[in-house]
Formats: sequence, structure tokens, C-alpha cells
Amino acid sequence: MAIDKYPRLKAMVLAAGAGTRLRPLTYETPKPMVPILNRPVVHHVLDNLVRHGVNDVVMNLYSQPEQLRGYCGNGAQWALNIHYSHEKRLMGTAGAIKRVEPLLSGGPFVVMSGDGLSDVDITALYAFHRQKRSMATMAVKAVDSRFDYGVTLADGAGRITGFLEKPSWGDVFSNKVNTGIYLFEPEVFRYIPAGRSYDFGKDLWPKLLKLKKRIFAWEWKGYWCDVGNLSEYRRAQMDGLDGKVGVNIPGRQVRKGVWIDDACKIHPDAKLVAPCVIGKGSVIEGGAVIGPYTVVGERSRISPKAVLKNCILFRNVFVARNVHLSNCVIGDDGHIDEDITVYDAAVLNVRQ
Repeated sequence: MAIDKYPRLKAMVLAAGAGTRLRPLTYETPKPMVPILNRPVVHHVLDNLVRHGVNDVVMNLYSQPEQLRGYCGNGAQWALNIHYSHEKRLMGTAGAIKRVEPLLSGGPFVVMSGDGLSDVDITALYAFHRQKRSMATMAVKAVDSRFDYGVTLADGAGRITGFLEKPSWGDVFSNKVNTGIYLFEPEVFRYIPAGRSYDFGKDLWPKLLKLKKRIFAWEWKGYWCDVGNLSEYRRAQMDGLDGKVGVNIPGRQVRKGVWIDDACKIHPDAKLVAPCVIGKGSVIEGGAVIGPYTVVGERSRISPKAVLKNCILFRNVFVARNVHLSNCVIGDDGHIDEDITVYDAAVLNVRQ
């Protein structure tokens, strides 16, 4: 549902992270460009912004910026206007928005992570923000494990009363974690110093709390995944295949849970086990078994009698005859020789 009751939001998409926890996948691919269901995760972020009536986006870049620019361009494929801020040195999450203040200062704006998967209801977040007359609103999510995220404490009205960064069990006072999705009024720029690195979690939010500003937490009860490490990356793919998150899967669903994109060649003796996705221009030869929970990237070739289960293949991957892969991630242009069995969460990026 698009936003139509209030001034139209702009958006800042934070896409400058190095993605160290996703290595080796991010050695040659910036984290926002890592594929989820054959589309870069940033593609899904932009899809969601469009669903909620956002037209103007600013995106900061750092690691391998040419890949993001090349893919997203000026935003025309989403009917967006995308502006870029290439940081020669990392400015921190809050420092990144301060650097582009002239592009965002005309009204309220939402901040999204370019490497997080979510179908967050930005329209509902904005309505809550307006209702509370909030200067800064944080989307929080109840999770089972708090160790990897900062937690947020709020009163009964949602007003934020405290934070704790990545607590141990003995420190836990809430299971509401900071998703990194925020909605700000332009007033926030007054509290971010210019020209130096400054962080939302460590610097800005604690400062706003100390100054007793009107800051609120809005709980999102739908889907959110940080995609911060290989385990979460795998989970995001599986959740997308299971329909737990509202994302667009490229291709046509030929039967329940099986998506095949354009220009594919599927041999009649190949077996596709739901749920699975076959990327554009891929070839699946006779006797090959694909799935369940396997995503085959664009222009990949799976040879006869190869078996793939719980696998994620990037683009242009070649899997030879009689290869058995289970719980594998294979990077762009990967080449897997015949008669090999690889399993148990192996991550491959083998070039021919």
C-alpha cells in the first residue's frame, strides 16, 4: 500500500558495508549484490520501497561501487530516482546520511540497510511515526537470539527508554532488536557531526535518548533477516522459497514451488523437486536432480546425473556429470569437476 496521507518519503539505502562475515562470497561481490533467489538483496530492498510509494533514493557506496552502480543505474527499472554517495572512507551509518543532508533534508525519510531482507510495512511505520509525533522511529523485531544484535527497551507507548549493544544472557532485558530500519525527521541532522565517522547504534540513538528527544520503537511482526553471515544467508533463501517473506521471484511458477525463468532448457528426464528456482538461460540435462531448496543462478549448466540439494548457485556455474552437492554455495563462474561429492555447508568459489 503506497503512502498517500502524508508527505512522500525519501529513502537512504546503506550499501557501503564490506560484508566481512559473508566471505568468501563478498571477496568479489559487494554484500548488497549477493543474490537472494537470483536477485541481489538490494533489488528486493528497492522493490519494497516502491511498494510503499517512495520515489527518491540515495545510496552510499564503498566496496566495489561499480557493481552497484552498474546494476541499479539511475533507478529506472524500479521507476525510482537513485543518487549515489561514494565514500572514499567509511563515514559510519549516521555519518553517511549527514554526508548527503542536502538530498534528504526536505522532509521525513526512511533509512534501510541494502543488505537486509525484509518486507517491512513502511506505510504502517510512517503512520506510527506521525501518530507519536516522533523525531526518530526505530523498527524493532522480536527474535529468539539476542547475542548478535543490539536490543531496545521501550515503554508501553513505544517510547524508547534504553539500549544495550549485543548483550550476554545476563544482561538481557528485551528481545526487541534493532533492525537498522529507521524513520527520521530532518531535525536529526542537528545531532550528527559533519566530516567524521558517526554510527546510529553507538552514537546517535544514545545521544537522542540522553537529550530526551521524542524517539520511538515500532515493532515489525513480519519478516526480517539480517543476512549478516552464511547461516542467515541460507535461511533467507529458504524462507523466500517457503513464502515467508514477500519478495518477487524471477521466472514463472510452473507448478507449486518450482520457478523457471526465461530461455531455460530443461531435459524431460531432469527432476525438479520443489521448492527450487532455475535462473534465466540455464540448462538442466537429463538425469539431473535439482532441489529441494536449491537456487540455480542465471546461465548455469547442470550436467547429467548431477544431484543438488539445499544449494545456492550464483551465475554461470558449471556442475559436471555425477556431482553430488548438498548445502553448498557456489560463487559466480564456479566449475565443479565430475564425480565429486561435497556436503555439509561447504562454500565454494572455484574457477575453471
